[in-house]
Amino acid sequence: MEPIAETATADSGVIIPEGTGYFATDSTLPFLAPDFTKITEDDYVPAFEQGMAIQTAEVQAIINNPAAPNFDNTIVELEKSGRMLGRVARVFFALTGSNTTDRLDEINTEMSPRLSAHSDSITLNPALFARVNTVYDNRAAMTMTREDAKLLDETYNQMVHAGALLTDAQRDRVKEINTELSTLTTEFSQAVRSATNDQPLIVDTAEELAGLSEADIAAAAEFATEKGHPGKYAIALQNTTQQPLLPTLENRATRETLFKLSHSRSDGTNSEHDTRLLLANIAGLRAEKATLFGEEDWASYTMYDRMAKTPKTALDFMEQMVPALAITQRREAALLNETIASEGGNFEVQPWDWYRYANKVKTERFDLDEDAVMEYFQLDKVLEDGVFYMANELYGLSFERRTDIPTYHFDVWVYTVFEADGSELGLFYFDPFQRPSKRGGAWMSNFVDQSYLWGTQPVIYNVLNIPKASAGEVQLVSFDNVNTIFHEFGHALHGFFADQKYESLSGTATARDFVEYPSQVHEMWASYPEVLQNYAKHYETGETIPLDLIERIEAASKFNQGYDFGEVVEAALLDMRWSALSPAEAAAIDTPEKVDAFERSALEDLGLEVDLVPPRYRSTYFNHIFSSPAGYSAGYYSYLWTEMLDRDSRKWFIDNGALTRENGEHYRKTVLSRGGTMDYFEMFENFAGRQPDVGPMLEARGLTSTAE
Repeated sequence: MEPIAETATADSGVIIPEGTGYFATDSTLPFLAPDFTKITEDDYVPAFEQGMAIQTAEVQAIINNPAAPNFDNTIVELEKSGRMLGRVARVFFALTGSNTTDRLDEINTEMSPRLSAHSDSITLNPALFARVNTVYDNRAAMTMTREDAKLLDETYNQMVHAGALLTDAQRDRVKEINTELSTLTTEFSQAVRSATNDQPLIVDTAEELAGLSEADIAAAAEFATEKGHPGKYAIALQNTTQQPLLPTLENRATRETLFKLSHSRSDGTNSEHDTRLLLANIAGLRAEKATLFGEEDWASYTMYDRMAKTPKTALDFMEQMVPALAITQRREAALLNETIASEGGNFEVQPWDWYRYANKVKTERFDLDEDAVMEYFQLDKVLEDGVFYMANELYGLSFERRTDIPTYHFDVWVYTVFEADGSELGLFYFDPFQRPSKRGGAWMSNFVDQSYLWGTQPVIYNVLNIPKASAGEVQLVSFDNVNTIFHEFGHALHGFFADQKYESLSGTATARDFVEYPSQVHEMWASYPEVLQNYAKHYETGETIPLDLIERIEAASKFNQGYDFGEVVEAALLDMRWSALSPAEAAAIDTPEKVDAFERSALEDLGLEVDLVPPRYRSTYFNHIFSSPAGYSAGYYSYLWTEMLDRDSRKWFIDNGALTRENGEHYRKTVLSRGGTMDYFEMFENFAGRQPDVGPMLEARGLTSTAE
């Protein structure tokens, strides 16, 4: 299909400006991939400004159209608006997340509130809403496809949710709040990244890092020199509360220092980057915005389009797990204390000890040595012989590495993705390694979205934060990172298999508490024997991972759920507590100390062992919920909700023959290709033949649905 022209179509009297510069037209590279050799930092501000001006004119042309409002001249034209703005935004925000610079951060700080105001100028435009509302009210008399009807519903509901039905004064206040939130959340994200990067663990001697490999110690020496501490040793912080090197460090004082640096990174204890007042202001503004819409709190306001629909549904779902989880935490802590005592230790387990002794128990109980397991997971083989093999077996996909596509960093790998019939499906970028210019975590997004309206195919990237091996060393990864690679590629498949006319419904454009589901399902293949035996080869001997080791990995996965599961549940419930504040309650949290007190109270109310098992993210570095105007706020529960869907789906795959093309095609047809075009419960039922069941999730976690 030929791309649609970008010029104005209506006899509206509005002249649509023409953009200039790199982003004014589609890229000439395959799949319209961005050409990073032709983009400079000076391009972004003019491109954003031109993109906003063009879209403003396009929207005005819709408003001025003398023809009566209909689906094509209003809803589709609105969907088509903003092409240049979309091009620059997708590239810019990809870079600010994965390879930022001081200048890009400055531009982000400048443009974020302006982009928010621009978005509000569209969604809160009374004249535009009048046309949309006319089409919406006439929908029963219209002939539309299912996707057309969904686009109309989404357009109308999003404008109402943005404030289209509010009074003029209320709309003005919403605009002000949105601009403030855009500024504050950008500041929060940048402060967290700075706090994480600026305070690595610094030690004087290699002996303090006993337990680490010689290569890791050498890397720590190099990193210390980079950070201005020659002759010493440094370990960078990761984004989560727990740190991946804690289990390996033999020196307990070093473990404690590293953990406390992580835990306090943004609370003013060890860093100038204190985010407490920032997040309190964000929570307060969100609470105020919710009341403008007649909602009790931010959670009630923001969950309108979720699969779970209401905070009560999400909270009831999570709280049913707490009794069994609390018992598991206490039982596992007692077991770890027994192990400590058996080694002559005269202390009780603390968070900085937990994983070290949990790994010892795993080693003894399951004969599972985490370091030895890593030797079977070489990064390139995990991707090409593991993830790509899985995608071929299930979906018939094949992949070709290419070096002719410019990337934004030399560590990024690029592949063309082919369908089973040999036709090109899209382009895949893989950016695996941690670096100071990258925010923490792992994610997937698009440089180009699939759309039949525009004749475009997906260009997708996966970003991870795997510590990079020293030069000359084989790049091994932990099994946790293996799972993350499969997970993020599950998101990529959701994007590659998009089969939509409209970008705004395409691929991963789904509810927060659904979008993680397809990615989590694909984690199951990381430990599926047939897949493991294809990619898990010992990096020195080439030996295939033994079957009994696979069985032990699976058995061990149910151990340590008191921490692994507990830290996620705590983070999700903490998120809900921040999202459930009334404006008065939020206004009362007006000092850093009150932020600390609120967080402490919220966690203690859970009835879990929060001193031993802190949340995966403390409020002060909880980027998921505080680093964008909405993000995962009132939505971190999604990882648990979608795990329910995931575990139930894994059972379906196993019950139906597991790794087969027939199963892959069924999942692609019923879930992966549907985008945001239908009800999520209906989508799941089309796949599984029934509604989801929480039982497989609790069983997989080694928990029961009741406290016994």
